[in-house]
Amino acid sequence: MSSPPLLFDRALHRKRLDRAASGFTGADFLHRRAAVDVAERLEPILRDFPIAVELSARAGAFREALQGSDAAARLGFLVEADLSHPMLAARPGPRVVLDEERLPFAPACLDLVVSTLGLHWTNDVVGALVQIRHALRPEGLFIGAFLGGVTLTELRQSLVAAESEILGGAGSRVSPFADFADAASLLQRAGFDQPVADLDTVTVLYEHPLNLLADLRRMGETSVLADRHPKPLTRAILARTSELYFERFQQDGRIPATFEIITLTGWAPRV
Repeated sequence: MSSPPLLFDRALHRKRLDRAASGFTGADFLHRRAAVDVAERLEPILRDFPIAVELSARAGAFREALQGSDAAARLGFLVEADLSHPMLAARPGPRVVLDEERLPFAPACLDLVVSTLGLHWTNDVVGALVQIRHALRPEGLFIGAFLGGVTLTELRQSLVAAESEILGGAGSRVSPFADFADAASLLQRAGFDQPVADLDTVTVLYEHPLNLLADLRRMGETSVLADRHPKPLTRAILARTSELYFERFQQDGRIPATFEIITLTGWAPRV
């Protein structure tokens, strides 16, 4: 069986997250939104989850979202996990640094796994989901949110147009994201039962594209494509990108940035 293509440089992604850790809470609005949504999905599920793990925990938005939630009483031992040690360094309680592509959990040892905005950086999403399913006990629950295909479409289009003008062609600078139409099939391919995919589209208005890029750096969400563009992103390209962004997309003097959050829910099969 052939290995999946190497899309992302995971070591570089870790470095970007490490760098972002100190200022992450200044731009964690997407992570918090996803965490609140995951917590709300747990509320109507009237069963206990004695051992739970949150992947891509970052600054702990999911644990905070559980406060005051009916679901909090049904969660027992919650472990916060992240690729970045600095992200977890200030977190209280149980935590573990790990790579979502190589989970360290024993088979059938967890009752709940949640993932908040991290799976879109894995090279093999289905493979990561299979590992999660193996770590879940029979009828264990997985809820995962990740960025979808429309994310940053305005920035992507503006960059491509600017580079085509200046360089005579354009390469990849914005990471690819999974399409919503294919989302539920990811869980099916990984062997989950009752797969459900939901979509939340968020539009954020910025004064300038540079403010958007600054937020992406603070989030640790800048591109880590393994096959990176051979030419640097110059000031001229950035300036033309900003001009085109305003020309094509501005709304009352501000520019929109679209983020598509796909949330997957699935159950580990019964034995």
